[in-house]
Order: sequence, then C-alpha cells, then structure tokens
Amino acid sequence: MLIRLDPTLPSPLAEQLAGGLRASIIDGRLSGGERLPAARALADDLGVNVHTVLRAYHRLRDEQLIELHRGRGAVVAVRIGGHAALAGAIHDLVDEAKGHGLPEAALLELIREAYRSAPSPAGVVRPAPTRYS
Repeated sequence: MLIRLDPTLPSPLAEQLAGGLRASIIDGRLSGGERLPAARALADDLGVNVHTVLRAYHRLRDEQLIELHRGRGAVVAVRIGGHAALAGAIHDLVDEAKGHGLPEAALLELIREAYRSAPSPAGVVRPAPTRYS
C-alpha cells in the first residue's frame, strides 16, 4: 500500500490519508477483512503524528469503510456500506472535473442544482432549498 502525503497542500494530512485509504478500498487494492497497519506504525512510516492517523481511521469508520476493534486494530469492512459506491462516484466526478479545469465552486454549484432538481424517492419529502449568501 503506497500512500503519499503532501504537507504543502491546503488539505489536512488526515484528510489526505483518509482519501488515499478510501481510494484503495473503493478500487479494490484493499479488500474486505484486510487488516490496516496499526496507527502508531503507519504514523511512523509516514512521519506524522499518531493522532493524524487516528483521525483518518475514525473518518473511514464513520463512512463505514473500515471497522475499528480495540486490541485488534483497523480492518477493511467486509460489507462496505451504501455510501462507499457513492464515495467512489464522487471521487470519479471530482477527478473528471479537475481534468477539465472546472473550479471547485462551479462543481459544487452543479451538484447543488442537480440535487435540487432530482426527483425524491417515493415517500421521502425534502425540505425546501435554502440559499446562503
């Protein structure tokens, strides 16, 4: 598993780490049931604080991509939650947008408009859209 962190980027190191691990899980380089390195060992390998790794692991746990077990460490979820496929599609969309030079604000506005105009699933009522200036 090769993960590169760039401290010169504006995104936090924990987010960069979570993104690298997320991509590896979604594209199958890390498979269900596979054990991730211990937080301390991974922190030493990457030259970051152990809390940076723990923040990334907790983010992935919240996304249901990994499971955290006391004494046994982090393990890739065998049954990845429904958000995983969506996360993969989002990453593909962002890569495509960047490839076309689309600014982040423009991409976010396109997503907002698409979300607002998409039909609601049967029985689900969405609140009226609000705009923040």
